[in-house]
Amino acid sequence: MTQQQEARTSRRWKWVAALLAVVLVSGVAGYANRTRLASWGFDLFFADQVKEKLDHSYKPLTGREAKPIATYKKEEPLSLLLLGVDQREDEIGRSDTMIYTVIRPEDGTILMVSIPRDTYTPIVGKTKKNGDPWEDKITHAYAFGGAKMSVETVENLFGSRVDHYATINFNGFRNVIDAIGGIPLPITEDLVNDDPDHEKFVVKAGQDVYNGKDALNYVRYREDAGGDRSRTERHQVFLNAIMDKASQVNQWSKIPALMDIMGDNFTTDLTSTQIIDLAKIMLKSNQRTIYSHTLKGEGHRKSRGGAWYYFADENDLAAVNALIEAWLDPTLKSSQLPLPDEYKPKTPPAGSPKGSGGTVSEHTQS
Repeated sequence: MTQQQEARTSRRWKWVAALLAVVLVSGVAGYANRTRLASWGFDLFFADQVKEKLDHSYKPLTGREAKPIATYKKEEPLSLLLLGVDQREDEIGRSDTMIYTVIRPEDGTILMVSIPRDTYTPIVGKTKKNGDPWEDKITHAYAFGGAKMSVETVENLFGSRVDHYATINFNGFRNVIDAIGGIPLPITEDLVNDDPDHEKFVVKAGQDVYNGKDALNYVRYREDAGGDRSRTERHQVFLNAIMDKASQVNQWSKIPALMDIMGDNFTTDLTSTQIIDLAKIMLKSNQRTIYSHTLKGEGHRKSRGGAWYYFADENDLAAVNALIEAWLDPTLKSSQLPLPDEYKPKTPPAGSPKGSGGTVSEHTQS
């Protein structure tokens, strides 16, 4: 494999690592199971150890005040920017994955909006010599100014606040999945990635559980007809599989080891107390639903021989902005939440009974 192919392959699956941040935010306490007794046991024997390890990952953004802990209520939705960072040794790296996430703890629903790494947008905090806004690929915001610049650039793109951030490097991700004994995945046909421009791998269908390597390849698979939509659906299946497995594991002694695996690969401005409290609230929810959407658009070069950019579709961007605003509204019930287009019911044929619209309650997926 050439150096260029290795770099491209690495970028393709770095975003997967960002998904683990969701698991840590909404599932770290899941290893204690969902029962009241198990939660008591976790608090008694392991809460202090987990908090100590998570405290090392706490890195608030300089010059930016995070949402105060005192104002946090379980009824309030919160937004979280997940950054999957391509980072080697002491380099700052680039955020090859950016997922704007809205977590609604009380009703157990999560909205995830994936931002293609090449999205062309103003980079907040960086200007040209003449003072004009610097426009570039959104992935470069992290390289220019770390998580803070990424957060503020995404806020500008969506016109919505980012309450917290979490970054994660891919190192150790496969080990985490292996440490919980693998996860089940609904693979009915072998996934064969053999395009000349892609890394070669095969994920065999019909396995009871899939190890870390196969699970990562499942979400990295690129050669089906569904394109981005199919990949988005696999992301959702993947996340639910991890959180379901986390809620079933009763070997509490694994929890500190899992935190060690993450090590320095995970940073956030969520405190350890907030992470554990969120985890407990989410896992106690009767139903946990994740809705995901990838920002629509098209890619092309601005000039012949120039860099390749992804230009967001303005109509879709406006729809996403409205979607996020609604999901952050604590006065809305889950049944009132709008959904991404992917989850809305298709228009029924003429003469058929009409549905009542696409709401969370009608499309619950646990």
